Amino acid sequence: MNPTRLFRASCLALIVTAMSFALRGGATGDWAAQFNLSNEQVGWVNGTAFWGFTLAMMFGGPLVDTLGFKRILGIAFFGHVAGVLLTIFAWDFWSLFGGTLLFGIANGSVEAACNPLVTTLYPKDQTTKLNHFHVWFPGGIVIGGLLAFLFGKLGLGWQAQFATMLLPAIAYGIMFFGQALPQTERVQRGESTGSMFAACLAPGFILMVACMLLTAATELGSGQWIPNILSHAGVSGILVLVWINGIMAVGRMFAGPFVHKLSPAGMLVMSAVLSTLGLYAMSHASGNMLFGAATIFAFGVCFFWPTMVGYVAENYPKTGALGMAVIGGAGMLSVSFVLPIIGKWYDQGIAARTPEGIAPAADALAAIQSAAGLEALGKVAVLPLVLTVVFAGLYLVSRRSAKPAHAARA
Repeated sequence: MNPTRLFRASCLALIVTAMSFALRGGATGDWAAQFNLSNEQVGWVNGTAFWGFTLAMMFGGPLVDTLGFKRILGIAFFGHVAGVLLTIFAWDFWSLFGGTLLFGIANGSVEAACNPLVTTLYPKDQTTKLNHFHVWFPGGIVIGGLLAFLFGKLGLGWQAQFATMLLPAIAYGIMFFGQALPQTERVQRGESTGSMFAACLAPGFILMVACMLLTAATELGSGQWIPNILSHAGVSGILVLVWINGIMAVGRMFAGPFVHKLSPAGMLVMSAVLSTLGLYAMSHASGNMLFGAATIFAFGVCFFWPTMVGYVAENYPKTGALGMAVIGGAGMLSVSFVLPIIGKWYDQGIAARTPEGIAPAADALAAIQSAAGLEALGKVAVLPLVLTVVFAGLYLVSRRSAKPAHAARA
């Protein structure tokens, strides 16, 4: 077994997952035009990636212990390749829906296998290594976003952009092939499947699942719509997305000092506050000021996902791979619902600003779309505002308790 090779292969698999988020975000306008879809319908197409993700996490997470990492990663590889091909050759709403669903199942399988694989490979530094692993989620979005921008300038359509994902997919398949993979931590400790399910009923764990619904919707729900919405606001939406995720990648790379100084609970409070401020500022900004608002938002969502997963791994280790699957699956499920909701807000905002029976000129339409889209992003700010209150309470409890929250055990 080569831990370094396995870790790098896991990172490549996550890059493929992340590239799809950026490329789908950049393709939403083209899909709406090519397949005659409303913004709400595009939201449902993008949302199905998160349904597939949730499906794979919920089924794959508990099965990692019995089927092993290799089989779950095999499902990921097949789903990525098949999902790319079906999406490229889509001919209507439902074929686009099906390709996105396949890709979502692949993405969920990556998370279901690679999160517990990383914690198994690095048992003494789980939160930091999970942040290093999750560097490649924003890193992959940067790669996908830059490809979308470059290919767009060269006149190459979204189909060519999606085809680029086949290269890292094949690469991670080759890197995993022939490698011996370890058993999960829970299996190595000899804990029963029943104890894993029982640990997932701990009140603290259930609270973190509820919080994950909101953290994921804040980060990924907004992120999927930002390229489309901001493209009407006087800036390149895809470059704003690249900027946000570039900051996130750098932040996660240097997560260790933050984890040790602030504690996971402290990091979550900081993330919620900055996410709220960033979305609110974005909804009131225009032009280049959007990059400033996006910077605040980026620092806010930077540590959300890996810190939530790491918090569960350290505080509720008996939940095992199932705990990580439930956390990740809950997050993706919430995004699948929030995407069409944001799309509906977007459509309603456009309709409310468009005079009845009058087709606005191109410049006027862009201004209407910009105002409606930014308003929709502003509504999402309610989610991290709620999280600020919850995480502040969690932080205070952890400070007052005899044991720090991050040392407690389910």
